Amino acid sequence: MATIERKADAQWSGDIRNGNGTLTSPSGILKETPYSFRARFEGAPGTNPEELIAAAHAGCFTMAFSGVLTQAGHAPRNLATEATLGMDSVPGGFKIATMHLNVRGSVDGIDQAQFEAMARQAEQGCPVSNALRGNLTITVHATLES
Repeated sequence: MATIERKADAQWSGDIRNGNGTLTSPSGILKETPYSFRARFEGAPGTNPEELIAAAHAGCFTMAFSGVLTQAGHAPRNLATEATLGMDSVPGGFKIATMHLNVRGSVDGIDQAQFEAMARQAEQGCPVSNALRGNLTITVHATLES
């Protein structure tokens, strides 16, 4: 299989605090999506790089978890993952320090311990986890629902 490439473009105008930018991806999902200092640090409307990293990790992990469960003969009825990225202030700027994945799911034929073990296996195989691992602490909490 050939190397898979994905692209996105960023545009920015102005200084760091009062400027603003847009993000665009070829798929059209991001189409001149606004981002800014205020969206990143003050909760203003728009997205920010950390939110996009959390979304990417939640999506990647959930797909990987579905794959692990399906390969074990337990296709999930549903999975829902919330990814929470933690960023700390450090000398000279900021550092993404933690990512917590909280997954809930309904899966027939397994118990809580199996669900947790398969969640850990999925996290180990998730390409986004693998890109982040070593640069931040990743934790996973998995809850099997009936």
